[in-house]
Amino acid sequence: MSLRNLFLAVLFFVNASQAAESGQYYELRVYTTKSEQQQQLINDYWKDAGVPAYNRMGAQPIGVFTELQDSPTNKIYVLIPFDSLEAFAGAAAKLAEDSAYQKASESFMSLPKTNAPYERFDSSLLSAFSGMKKLQLPPSSAEKKPWVFELRTYTSRTEAKGINKVEMFNAGEIQVMKEVGLSPVFFAQAIVGSQLPSLTYMVSGENQEEHKKHFGGFGSSPIWKKLSADPQYKDNVAKIISVFLKRTPASQI
Repeated sequence: MSLRNLFLAVLFFVNASQAAESGQYYELRVYTTKSEQQQQLINDYWKDAGVPAYNRMGAQPIGVFTELQDSPTNKIYVLIPFDSLEAFAGAAAKLAEDSAYQKASESFMSLPKTNAPYERFDSSLLSAFSGMKKLQLPPSSAEKKPWVFELRTYTSRTEAKGINKVEMFNAGEIQVMKEVGLSPVFFAQAIVGSQLPSLTYMVSGENQEEHKKHFGGFGSSPIWKKLSADPQYKDNVAKIISVFLKRTPASQI
């Protein structure tokens, strides 16, 4: 092997190792709607245009969810994983250059304001915890059988308290959640968003009753009891926001 080829091989190995060690980033979109028609338009857009296009640029799997109880004002939640900040930053340009996406999204993007596909959407950029660097699919994903997802956001009074809560998760909470069957999908700290400082994670289960049982197992875990009693983790959560979701036909999670 030539010196140049050896150098390239080593460089490739280093880059691959760094990619394996680095955590993912997630864009979490929340669409506000006022009708079932808007909800259908958003779902169809992601199924036919958004998901395939993001997959082509390497962002997968994409999660597309809606609130568990049907309503004309249900929000649509979209979770997009990226392997780097560069991938996130370059997504808009890649969409603009993707002719298949431009064709598939044309009708959605050109709807008039009198028939808008949504009222607005909020977007947050999240960074995966070191304790779970990559998104994990729940057991139900392959069969797409009925499954509930709980999206939980913890806000903190200060940035330091927010970082402290992340450390608490990495110190044992994530592992306990896995062990008791809460089937976590991701854990991440908000970098940019509307409720900073905060962290967001998603756990899941076969149904709400089973999910509640699994959370009971988490609450009775000796590891959790030890962590929650540790003075260094005192008062690191100000508010907990929880919403139960179900996957839409566009979802890959």
